[in-house]
Amino acid sequence: MKSVVNCGLVALCFLVLASCKREAEVRENQVKNSMELTAADILGNPNYQAISYGGYRQNTRDIQPTFEELKEDLRILEAMGIKVLRTYNVHLYHTSNLLLAIRALKKENPDFEMYVMLGAWIDCKDAWTDMEPDHQVESSANAGEIAQAVLLANAYPDIVKVIAVGNEAMIKWATSYYVQPRVILKWVVHLQKLKTEGKLPASLWITSSDDFASWGGGEKQYHTPELTKLIEAVDYISMHTYPYHNSHYNPEFWKVPESEANLPDIEKVDAAMIRAVAFARSQYNAVSEYVKGLGFDKPIHIGETGWASVSDGFYGPEGSRATDQYKQALYYKLIREWTDAAGISCFYFEAFNEPWKDAANKTGSENHFGLFTEDGQAKYALWDRVDQGVFKGLTRSGKPIKKTFGGIKDSLMRKVLAPPAQNEKTQAH
Repeated sequence: MKSVVNCGLVALCFLVLASCKREAEVRENQVKNSMELTAADILGNPNYQAISYGGYRQNTRDIQPTFEELKEDLRILEAMGIKVLRTYNVHLYHTSNLLLAIRALKKENPDFEMYVMLGAWIDCKDAWTDMEPDHQVESSANAGEIAQAVLLANAYPDIVKVIAVGNEAMIKWATSYYVQPRVILKWVVHLQKLKTEGKLPASLWITSSDDFASWGGGEKQYHTPELTKLIEAVDYISMHTYPYHNSHYNPEFWKVPESEANLPDIEKVDAAMIRAVAFARSQYNAVSEYVKGLGFDKPIHIGETGWASVSDGFYGPEGSRATDQYKQALYYKLIREWTDAAGISCFYFEAFNEPWKDAANKTGSENHFGLFTEDGQAKYALWDRVDQGVFKGLTRSGKPIKKTFGGIKDSLMRKVLAPPAQNEKTQAH
């Protein structure tokens, strides 16, 4: 009897050891596969849906999301099919903790897959201070931001697949902080040099994420020798396009033409959203034509585009009337359809509302670009995912993922207004 028991224990130990070995092999293969997968494999691949992510749930960034809150968000994003996140800076704990959270989830579940486009924030001298920004001189903090991005890219080569130098850092309407293209060029060249020296992964892609005009698709003031050198230096172009904002600043495409004046309001809205995506495509094509005209064949992806669901200003009821959850949902659907079919990665802006962005104005549009509210309610764009049960068992701040408006579409549609007529004046403030 004793020998039988001993044999059973030996067999059990063998099974446990074999199971541990298989688990270790699975994790090793997972890391290996993540290491082998590059930005070239991910960008433009519709199987790797991308989104811009900030996990801030309060009206200040002084309150950083916790490690568990980041994991909570990652599970939600994975459930909706997102596999690539875009971040914006590395000087706060948010990004380094996010990378830790991704690694933790990968250890917990070998099937969990998430990659990062790591943003390094770039400023001019005296940006965000009481002093006048000096747009000819860069901030002394930029060097530290780049150095930290390098450290993180080397520490997480299986996760970080892109470094983006700056966010809308060259466009001149970013009056608080914009820099000259030579600054972005300097840091892009620096990072490319580190790659050739073996101090960064050779497969890591380097870019800058900026407005379409900054990439040559707009005014000629941006068509400079420095921009040409920058286009040559980056591995791909990450451009932003916002028909939403242009519904106020360039409303010709947005306002209802005379030929549609007698349509029902909902048909006017649907037609306007089709025009909005056509507007985004025109900006993408303008950048593509400019780059090709210089003799370069560079991939071009969309680093940002999005649509807010609340606004009390230029885009609200007294302005362009662009803002509600129905229009946001339709834009999200149409922009995904176009970019997926065209082989363009679209880092949709954004995953969750971030109330810190316009903390003094709760109904300011900048607070409401998320596909989820800050307390985890799924906006209309994601109601079908709720119905499909993809968020079952998931929470944000301990609350289950439910539909906005209590799931009552009639309540949502009462907020939907048709765009102004071509000859109609608005009274936005």
